[in-house]
Amino acid sequence: MEQVVLLDDSGEAVGVADKAGVHHRETPLHLAFSCYVFNGRGEFMLTQRAHHKRTWPSVWTNTCCGHPAPGEPLPEAITRRLGEELGLAVRDLALALPRFRYRAVMDNGVVENEMCPVFFAFTDGEASPNPDEVDAARWVPWKEFSADVLAGRAGVSPWCVQQVEQLAELGPDPAQWTAGDPAELPAAAR
Repeated sequence: MEQVVLLDDSGEAVGVADKAGVHHRETPLHLAFSCYVFNGRGEFMLTQRAHHKRTWPSVWTNTCCGHPAPGEPLPEAITRRLGEELGLAVRDLALALPRFRYRAVMDNGVVENEMCPVFFAFTDGEASPNPDEVDAARWVPWKEFSADVLAGRAGVSPWCVQQVEQLAELGPDPAQWTAGDPAELPAAAR
């Protein structure tokens, strides 16, 4: 049974819960991650969540999202999930937004409530989506995608919108982004 790490408002771990039962109308704050994967052509891998997902089914979003297991370092969790969801190996995995946090409510009342550090990485590979997790994946030019998100023209997940707004502040070229400070991660992720 997959478990997620529950957090208090300061980012300290306060327990664990089964992932299958944690997302509902009063979802407790928990630890997660997001990752944006780029190739050498300045493209970003956009993914569509599987149609049967409990939260945000069929929604287009960043390359990979997930939850580290209790005690699992974030880089290992990200590498694991990229392999499980997309069959993808990456290089140069780096922290972008150590303090990202959001809360979003679906139309049916189900809530996401996460401290969700954002990472970025690069790959020379192609995705092989796992249909249990991802319905589709495609490369899109980052500059066009981020401009569309910032202008409100991209139909993507609410966390992706907020993340792209903050990632845009790092500059237009992900290959030139400066890594975030790991000391700013939630305590449970350090």
